[in-house]
Amino acid sequence: MKVFAYLDPGSGSMLLQMLLGGLAGVVVAIKMFGKRIWGALAFWKRDEPPAPGHSPPPESKKEAA
Repeated sequence: MKVFAYLDPGSGSMLLQMLLGGLAGVVVAIKMFGKRIWGALAFWKRDEPPAPGHSPPPESKKEAA
């Protein structure tokens, strides 16, 4: 069986350009939606009570004029 296939040098550079473009797209998407993505992936993280000996910061009271 004979197979006639030829990949010219432009095919390799086009493949490399597609891979780098996809990588750049993923980086931009993570930069734009990173907080949402990590927030959705951190569903197992629960609010834990503060360690003993640590108190929450005091609330600031605004003076009524």
